[in-house]
Amino acid sequence: MTGAGSGIGRQTSLLFAREGAAVTAVDIAAASAKETARLIEKEGGRATAVTADVSCAADCARMVEVAERAFGGLHVLFNNAGISHIDDGDAVETEEAVWDLTMNVNLKGVFLGCKYGIPALLRSGGGSIVNTASFVAVLGAATPQIAYTASKGGVLALSRELSVVHARENIRVNTLCPGPLRTELLMKYLDTEEKRQRRLVHIPMGRFGEAAEIARTVLFLASEESSFVTGATFVVDGGITAAYVTPE
Repeated sequence: MTGAGSGIGRQTSLLFAREGAAVTAVDIAAASAKETARLIEKEGGRATAVTADVSCAADCARMVEVAERAFGGLHVLFNNAGISHIDDGDAVETEEAVWDLTMNVNLKGVFLGCKYGIPALLRSGGGSIVNTASFVAVLGAATPQIAYTASKGGVLALSRELSVVHARENIRVNTLCPGPLRTELLMKYLDTEEKRQRRLVHIPMGRFGEAAEIARTVLFLASEESSFVTGATFVVDGGITAAYVTPE
């Protein structure tokens, strides 16, 4: 699992371990990855921590190698690492460097995870891939964040194509599209009650989601409970897209 050091990644890692999975916790922050692994082991689970930059091919190859070596194979790949840059705005104001960094982590990182993860899944006889996009991949952001929105749209398209390519190889590929969550990634922007209330107006359920709620969706998509589900876009957003997207 990439981005396992916090938020959705940490909660999903903990949930999977409680369900009996051995977890390779991957994060660019070494201390955070190790802490996730420690929490799993404290509960009696099995885990190993890997420090990796998902935008680097060598790091992605290594994280898969570690998972196979430590636990005998790879069965679930959760490409979850992502960033939202503070200087990401509209197309005119956003610097090229911000665009490139966001694409490298959010989109290229998913590509590289699949590039090295799919052969490992095939060696294990198949498995499930879950890629984290966002509700903005299908809706568009209320405030400008052009690089983030475009990168998540790319994750959605990439996942759909891979789901078709590998459908007869016992590999399922689905996309997770969370809505606004009470995580550090979002709350660093919504740092006042006024800002939070402005965002909550758009959420029919009237609250932010929790990382643990998203983790349960990932568990479903990774398990045999979703054995006939591939190429799907799972929007877990408190009703935002239902309220704002017009059916075609």
